[in-house]
Formats: sequence, structure tokens, C-alpha cells
Amino acid sequence: MGKLIRCISTDGTLVMMAADSTDMVERMQEIHKTSAVTSAALGRLLTASSLMGSMLKNEDDSITLRINGGGPAGTMIAVSDCNGNARGYISNPVVEIPLNSKGKLDVAGAVGRDGALTVIKDLGLKEPYVGQIPIVSGEIAEDITSYYATSEQIPSVCALGVLVNPDLTIKAAGGFIIQLLPTALDSTIDAVERCIQDIPPVTAMLTDGMTPEEICRSVLKEFELEVLDEANPEYRCTCSRERIETALISTGEESLRELAQDEKTEVCCQFCEKKYIFTSGDIKRIIDGLKK
Repeated sequence: MGKLIRCISTDGTLVMMAADSTDMVERMQEIHKTSAVTSAALGRLLTASSLMGSMLKNEDDSITLRINGGGPAGTMIAVSDCNGNARGYISNPVVEIPLNSKGKLDVAGAVGRDGALTVIKDLGLKEPYVGQIPIVSGEIAEDITSYYATSEQIPSVCALGVLVNPDLTIKAAGGFIIQLLPTALDSTIDAVERCIQDIPPVTAMLTDGMTPEEICRSVLKEFELEVLDEANPEYRCTCSRERIETALISTGEESLRELAQDEKTEVCCQFCEKKYIFTSGDIKRIIDGLKK
């Protein structure tokens, strides 16, 4: 079961979120049949969206992360709700490229470095908030850190990781985000920099059996932390026949009339691969509904 925790320092100078997203990323791999490097790439983006989603205030709020760096993986999308439940999509789930210079999965090579990270927050207002930054590294975590610094002016630290087994199952996945609050002093920044200087990778901490709370306390060892809340996020798609029907309606009456000429139309959800069948009669019923 996934685990996500949010903490605040007792002096009120920073917050930290940490997640064990292993089960979530494993489910993503099962659905999309991703290769090792794309599991790492989309898994990191899913984890980031889950952590960022946990900061949303209202039940119907959502956050969407979209990144396309011109690499062979194509466009990646991750969507999360306020409880950290996330779902994701990748244009090209199977990418095979050499390891990077450090002998690790070349996530940046799969994602690419020539493009943008777009963050869309749907907060129930007339228009969603949209922030966009050029990709910094394609490693995802650095790009999230850059987004917060550039678009929201929030000094942050982000770490993300996915460890893939030889059989392509997920051994460990998770991450954390540390954010300074307006009350932070220069001494707070100095302390955070000391804390994160020699920390092990997130996946190493998870494979050692550490919980998200233990990761928070281990990373920020110079701070006293108080737990704000906990959640058990999972890979969760919100598709339904009604939503697919709404999407078909949005294509317009002319497009619907073309679909009605076929005996049946199959629509597949890009997030969960679930298939919805609409017969010619179903499409005609939708068209008739537009006239009422």
C-alpha cells in the first residue's frame, strides 16, 4: 500500500512531503507495459504529481504535470487529486537506450532536454492555473525544483527515484519535496543545505525499509518535525462511460455523424487502457440528445 506523509517543522519554517509510491508505479507499469527507463521516467513524474497533489486544499482540486523534452519517450502526463491518487500516460512506453555515464537508467535521455514542463492546477475556478518552464535536465526532480523557484517563487528541494527489477517489476519508488515557508531565515536555508548534502537516494532508503515519516526525520535531522497528515495514495483512474461520452460530444456533431456510420466505435482510456464500446445506435442517441 502506498504511503504519503506531510510534515511541518515545529519552528514553522518549512514543510516536507515524502511518499512511498512503489505500488502506484508498479500498477502503472502493469497497465502501460513500460520498459525500464520509461518506468523510471513516468514513475518519477507520477510520484511528483502525487506529492504536489497532496498540497491541494479541496476534494475536487487536481494537478496535471505534462513534460515533453523531445526525447524518444514523447509526451508524459501525470494527474493527481488532493489525496495523492495519481494516473499517468506516456506516448512511447517502450524505449531502449544505453545507460548513462553513471551506469544508471538514462531518464534524461529518454525524456529529452529540449522542451517544457507544464503544470496545470484545476482549483474549481473559471480558468485553471497554468505554469510552464523550460526543461532544466529531463531528470524530473530538478525540473520540479526549477518550476517552484520560477513559477511560484518557493525555494524547494525535490528528490525522486524508481528502482526497476530485471524482470521490469518495480522494486522501489518514491520521493520527497521540501519547501521553505515565508518565515524561513538564512539559518534555515543553511541547515537544509547541510541536511541534504550527503543523503542516500530515496530508493535506497525505501529498500532499507524506511517509511516516509522515517525518511522525513532522517533527511531533516536538524529539525523537529510534526506530522500534519497521512494518506495512502494509489494509481487511480477516474474514467467512466459518462466521461467518455462527454469527450465524444466535445468533438462536435459532424464528427459524431461520421462515427455513427460505423457499426461500433471503440474508445480506449489513455490512463488505464479500459475500453468503451459505443454502437451506431449509441452515437445516434448522443446526437439526438444534442438537439434537445
